Amino acid sequence: MDQYINTPLTTDKVESLKAGDYVYITGTIYTARDAAHERMYQMMNEGNSIPINLNDNIIYYLGPTPEKEGQVIGSAGPTTSSRMDKYTPLLLDNGLKGMIGKGKRSKEVIASMIKNKAVYFAAVGGAGALLSKKIKASKVIAYDDLGTEAIRELYVENFPVIVVIDSRGNNLYEIVLQSY
Repeated sequence: MDQYINTPLTTDKVESLKAGDYVYITGTIYTARDAAHERMYQMMNEGNSIPINLNDNIIYYLGPTPEKEGQVIGSAGPTTSSRMDKYTPLLLDNGLKGMIGKGKRSKEVIASMIKNKAVYFAAVGGAGALLSKKIKASKVIAYDDLGTEAIRELYVENFPVIVVIDSRGNNLYEIVLQSY
């Protein structure tokens, strides 16, 4: 089923999504990869605030290529999500509602998603140039020293993703395997 949603990603919106749904996101989302996740995790564990408000937000596991003249952002394809798994339950416990990436997630992340009513979306790997056309604004908001791994605030319009794991723990990867 196709769904068009606007951010913020509220619990009601998350609960309406099912594994296998095609979703088109419009609104503000954030980017963060390994190094940014490690910093946020460290800061949170030390009792410090982090540079983004996680409540009802989405993090896209992305380290874009540099933009060319006239572009908002360079190629913007997803990175492998499992690299963020050790940090993810803490972020979910602090209000994160959605993640965009590619690949499988750990049992711990899935359990935390169910507990916190969150969703995991996949963006098509290898389609970064096409995905970047759905990003209408991009600005670095934290950790500029990390280069492409800095945290960015993006404004996206009809950004295409697929629900891989819904808030009940239904996993599209497993559902497809079982059908064969």
